[in-house]
Amino acid sequence: MDLSIPDMSCGHCRASVTQALTDLDPKAVVQVDLPARRAHVETVASLDAVIAALGAIGFEAKAA
Repeated sequence: MDLSIPDMSCGHCRASVTQALTDLDPKAVVQVDLPARRAHVETVASLDAVIAALGAIGFEAKAA
């Protein structure tokens, strides 16, 4: 799934997003494009679960 994460802007943000998603699904593959503020995520988790996990750490996300 592709996500737009507008508040993601630095390496720390990338690490936080990646950690939250791998906590949700340890086998998730997360590719972050910081300049575009987007992430591509391969996971068995639902879109709603991914958005909720990111929201829990302060990042609003939506399907891109």
